[in-house]
Amino acid sequence: MGEDASITDKGVAMKSTMNSNLNRGLKGRHMSMIALGGAIGTGLFMGSAGGLASAGPAGLLVAYVITGSLVFFVLCGLAEMAAYMPITGSFAAYCERFVDPALGFAIGWTYWFSWTVAAGAEFVATGILVSYWLPGTPQYIWGIISAAIVFGLNIFHVKGFGEAEFWFALIKVIMIIAFIIVGICVVCGWLGGVKYGFTNWKINGTPFVDGAKGTIFSFVFAIYSFLGSETIGLTAGESRNPRKDVPAAVFSLFYRIVLFYIISIFIMGLIIPSNDPTLSTLGLANVKVAPFTQVFVKAKIPAADHIVNAVVLTSVLSACNAAMYATSRMIYSLYHNNQAPRFLAITSKNGVPYIALILSVFLGLMFVLLAALVENAYLFLVNVGGVIGMFSWIATAIVHIFFRRAYTLQGFDIKSLPYRAPLYPFGPYFALLTLGVVLGGQIYVVSTSTQKPIEKVSTLIGIPLFVLLYVVYKIVKKTKIVKSMDVDLVTDSTNLIDYTTDTVV
Repeated sequence: MGEDASITDKGVAMKSTMNSNLNRGLKGRHMSMIALGGAIGTGLFMGSAGGLASAGPAGLLVAYVITGSLVFFVLCGLAEMAAYMPITGSFAAYCERFVDPALGFAIGWTYWFSWTVAAGAEFVATGILVSYWLPGTPQYIWGIISAAIVFGLNIFHVKGFGEAEFWFALIKVIMIIAFIIVGICVVCGWLGGVKYGFTNWKINGTPFVDGAKGTIFSFVFAIYSFLGSETIGLTAGESRNPRKDVPAAVFSLFYRIVLFYIISIFIMGLIIPSNDPTLSTLGLANVKVAPFTQVFVKAKIPAADHIVNAVVLTSVLSACNAAMYATSRMIYSLYHNNQAPRFLAITSKNGVPYIALILSVFLGLMFVLLAALVENAYLFLVNVGGVIGMFSWIATAIVHIFFRRAYTLQGFDIKSLPYRAPLYPFGPYFALLTLGVVLGGQIYVVSTSTQKPIEKVSTLIGIPLFVLLYVVYKIVKKTKIVKSMDVDLVTDSTNLIDYTTDTVV
C-alpha cells in the first residue's frame, strides 16, 4: 500500500473510536453477497407485479433500467468513500463529516426509523408467508420466531450476520437463475406448450400502459426493489479489507443487476400479460399468483407456489437480518457523532452493539403486535419505509460531491484513491436528478390519488419527518455547512492505515 505524501502532511494517521470498538470479521465473499442480497427481495419476487400492471412490460423495463443505473452510480460513489474511509454509519457519518452535522443527524435517524419499520414489516411478512402452509397458527407467533432467529444471528459476532446473509443471498441467486432459464424455455415454447415471443408486448397495440404517467409511477416499484443495496456501505466499518472488498462488491453488483433484475423483468413481461387481473390486486399473501410463481406454473412445474413461497420466506428473513444489522450500526454511529444516547453504543467483547440491537428487535416486535390488532398493517409499514429509504441514496450522492470537492481543494491526488467512481461527476448528478423526479412524481401521484388519508400519510410521512429533524437540529445546535478546507480526510483513511493488520503505513 503506497503512501500519499499529500495526506501525511495533513495530520497524524489514526482510527476513530467508532472504528476501534468494532470487529472486522466480514470477508470478501460476505461483502459481495451482502451487496447482492440487499438488492434482491420481495420487491422483485412479488412487488414487480404492480409495476407490470401500471406501466406494461416496456414501461416497467425502462423503470428498472434507469433505477438500476442510478443505484449503480450511487453505490460507486459510496464505494469510493468507503474504500478510502471505512466507517460504520456510512452515508450518515459522511454527511456529518463532509457536509453538515444537521444533515447527518436527520439522515441517520430517519434511516434508522425506516429500517426499524422495515424490520417490523418483515416480521409481519414472515407470519403471512408461513400461514400459507399453516393457516391455523397465529401469524404473530412466526413473527416473534423470526425475530428470535435474526437476533441470534446478530448478537454473538458480526460473522453470524455475514454468514447468514451469504447463504440467504445464495438461495435467492439460485432461484433467479432458475427463473431465467425456465422463463426462456417458456417464452420459446420449449416448456408449457405455448410459444409467447413478444405477443404480450402487443396488448392494446403497445408495450406501454398509461403512457409516461404509468412508467413514472412504476419507478416506485423499481426503487422499492432496490432499497437495501446501500447496506454495503454500513458493512465497510467491519470489513477485513475494505480497501479491496468494498469496490469489488459494488463492481460485481453491476453485472448482477443486469443479469438478475433487467433480464428477469424482461422475461416476466414476455410471459405475463399486463392486463392480468391478478397483478393489480397482488398482495404478499397471494403467492399463487405472484409473477415468479406464474412463470413456473406456465412451465408446468409442480408445487411452484410452494417453491416460490419458500424462497420469498428466505428473502424476508434476509431482510430482517439486514434490518437488525443496519439499525444497530446506525445508532452506534450516531452516538459517536454525539447524536444518540451513550448506552445505545455499548458493545460486547465481540464488538456487537447489543443494546442497540435489543432496542431494534423490541421495536420491530411492537409492530408485529400492531399488525395483530390493525388490518393491512403490513402495507402501512411498507409505505412508511419506502420514501424514507430514498433519502439515503440522495444523501450519498450529495456527500460524494462534497467529498470529491474537499479532496481536490485540499490538494490530494485523485489517483491516490483506492477506488474511483466511474464517470464522475455525471454519476451523482444523474442520480440526484432521477431521484428528484421520482420523489416529485411520488408526491404528485399520492396527493392526487383516491387513497384513504391514512394511506397517503403513511407514504409521505418520511418527508416532513426528515425536514423536521434537520431544521430542529440545525437551529438548536447552530450547525453550518462544513467548509471544504476543514473536512477531516485523515482520520480512518486507508491510505494511512492498513486495516488488515491495524498498522499505520
